[in-house]
Amino acid sequence: MITHIQGKLTEKNPTHVVIDCNGVGYMLNISLHTYSKIPEGENLKLFTHLQVKEDSHTLYGFSSLAEREIFRLLISVSGIGASIARTMLSSLTPKQIREGIASGDVPLIQSVKGIGAKTAQRVILDLKDKILKIYDIDEVSVSKGNTNKDEALSALEVLGFAKKQAERVVDKIMITEPDADVETIIKQALKNL
Repeated sequence: MITHIQGKLTEKNPTHVVIDCNGVGYMLNISLHTYSKIPEGENLKLFTHLQVKEDSHTLYGFSSLAEREIFRLLISVSGIGASIARTMLSSLTPKQIREGIASGDVPLIQSVKGIGAKTAQRVILDLKDKILKIYDIDEVSVSKGNTNKDEALSALEVLGFAKKQAERVVDKIMITEPDADVETIIKQALKNL
C-alpha cells in the first residue's frame, strides 16, 4: 500500500527513524544497513514495507529497493518474521545475504543472532532458486571469480568427482587457504574427497 515515504527527517536512531511528511510523522523501523546509508540532511526518502497484523500496523524503511526485496524474500520463509529479517539485514549487507543464499552458505546465515542451523537451511532451501532467478546469478559466479578455484573444480570434475561434492570440499580449502594455487587446491581436495 505505501511504497515509499519522502519528507523531513525529524528523528534518527539505529533501529528507527521518524519522517515528517506534510505534518504527519511516520515511524519506520530500519536495519543498521539502512541507518548507515542515511545521508546527513533533512530531506529523506525511504522505500517501505507495511506489515499489517491483528494488533498493529508496522512500517519498515529501506535505503534501497534491493534491500526491501531481500527483506520481503526473507519474511516469506516460514519461521522468519520481520524482526529476524531486520536483524539479518543489520548483521549482513543485502549483497552478503544474497550471495550467501545463492552459494548455500549455511554458516554465514547461521551467524545471525536468532537463526539456528535448521532455519538457516530452510532460508537457503526456500530462497536459493528465487535469488538465482531474480538476480540472474550463475551458481559458479557466486564464487567471486576465483580462477584457481574454478580451475581446480573443473579438474576435479574431469577426474570424475561430483560437482556439488567437489565444490563443498574446495570451498572449505579456500576458507583456510584463500591464496592456494590450483595444484595445492587439487591435492588437498583429493585427500578429502
